Amino acid sequence: MHIKSKDIAIVGILLAIGAILRYFLAMLQTPLTPNMIIAFYCLAIILIRPEVFEVLGIGIVAGILSMLISSSMFPPANLISELLGALVCFALYAVLMNRIKLAPTVTIFITTLVSGFSFAAIAIIFVSANVLKKYNGDMWSFVVVFVQIVVITAIFNAIIVQILYRPSSQMLSRG
Repeated sequence: MHIKSKDIAIVGILLAIGAILRYFLAMLQTPLTPNMIIAFYCLAIILIRPEVFEVLGIGIVAGILSMLISSSMFPPANLISELLGALVCFALYAVLMNRIKLAPTVTIFITTLVSGFSFAAIAIIFVSANVLKKYNGDMWSFVVVFVQIVVITAIFNAIIVQILYRPSSQMLSRG
């Protein structure tokens, strides 16, 4: 089974909403920008239940969008972190969907953690000198700040998805 035109439109609209939110947050010029694209590509994956190769495509597109509108220290890390996030979302939701009522919430929370921390690990590998310079040689300060941003973003994303999941699901089942 291949992704339907309606499903492509849903993914596109949700990625656009996430990209607009991320762009707005990037305009604030904070050192680390929370990534709202994760919430919306996860909502798309949860709603349309694509196949794994389609999830790879969603992750790649999300990574490109995140990279293009990122104000982060190493935007290319988004290509890998969003791909990992999409795969985690796909697999985790498949395991949780019939087991717990808050499967979307748990899925997006964990997905955001995986995406955020994998982004940080990749970025640190490639730009650790810049990180150390920005934080006066104190990598621990960077980690403390980054962990807080990732966890707060994960909570925010989980709330967004939980609020949007039911009405989105009902709207799709009618259409």
